[in-house]
Amino acid sequence: MCRNIKTLANFSPPATDDEIRASALQFVRKLSGASKPSRANEAAFNLAVEEVTASARRLIESLHTNAPPRNRDDEMRKARERSRQRFGDTSQPAKTA
Repeated sequence: MCRNIKTLANFSPPATDDEIRASALQFVRKLSGASKPSRANEAAFNLAVEEVTASARRLIESLHTNAPPRNRDDEMRKARERSRQRFGDTSQPAKTA
């Protein structure tokens, strides 16, 4: 469930509100153990998502680093390469015997 929680700090351009909220949603889903809350828990779930989103935004905005900002395209390319090395090239269809 947490595969969508990504590093959001020190990117150029900065993380968007949608990216931060998506990470907060995944975090709350993991903590609660539910991808969609019951009606009885929906208000608490949604409040938690909003609070985590606000906290994450404050954290990201308050972090300072001397490292140059990362580039999203470069990070995606590196992630694909790590995946290829870990799992092999899956872009080719499997050969059948």
